This record gives sequence, structure tokens and C-alpha cells, in this order.
Amino acid sequence: QVQLVESGGALVQPGGSLSLSCAASGRIASINGMSWYRQAPGKQRELVATITHGRAPYYIDSVKDRFTISRTNTWNTLYLQMNALKPEDTAVYYCNADLGYRWPNPGDYWGQGTQVTVSS
Repeated sequence: QVQLVESGGALVQPGGSLSLSCAASGRIASINGMSWYRQAPGKQRELVATITHGRAPYYIDSVKDRFTISRTNTWNTLYLQMNALKPEDTAVYYCNADLGYRWPNPGDYWGQGTQVTVSS
């Protein structure tokens, strides 16, 4: 199993920046890929970005050129750098780890989520 703990969520003004982190422990050597998901009130949870070994990261169109996903070589930390934030980015952001090959479906492991609020 893998344990995931997100941190870094905050209240930020539109146009601002924020960096999220996800600390992973357990069977991190078995991780195939990691992703950030988000869920806004009244909406379904959606994929934001995915990173795997040896491939270019994937981003949904609404965050391309604004968000950057990255990780340490050992998979022990996942990051999401968010720039030019918009009110529609407001959501609870979740870290996800896939030990199989389920993408674009999520892996089995989730963090507890961290709240990002973009408002003036």
C-alpha cells in the first residue's frame, strides 16, 4: 500500500500562485504514475495532471501553461505548482498514486485532500 498526505492549500487572490505537495510513503518503488485531481462543490472529481516515469506530463486543457506537475526521482514527493490562478480553480485538490496501469482511471491510493480557494 501507499500513504499520501497533501499540503499547501490556501486562500489566494486571482492571478496569484500556490504550490501543493504530496508526501508519499509505503510501496513507493511500485508506483507507476501519480496524479493530481480536484473536486469543486457540487461537481465531480476531475483529473488535473498526471506524471509517469520517462514520459511528458499530462495536463487538462484548462490548466495547460499555468500548472506544472513534478516529482522526486524516488516518488516520495509529488508537487503541483499553480500560477495565474482563477476562481474556477477553487476546489479540494487530491493526490493519487497508481501502482498498476489504470490511467486515465485513477489508481487505488488517495490523499486526504487540501483546500485551494481562489477569491478576491
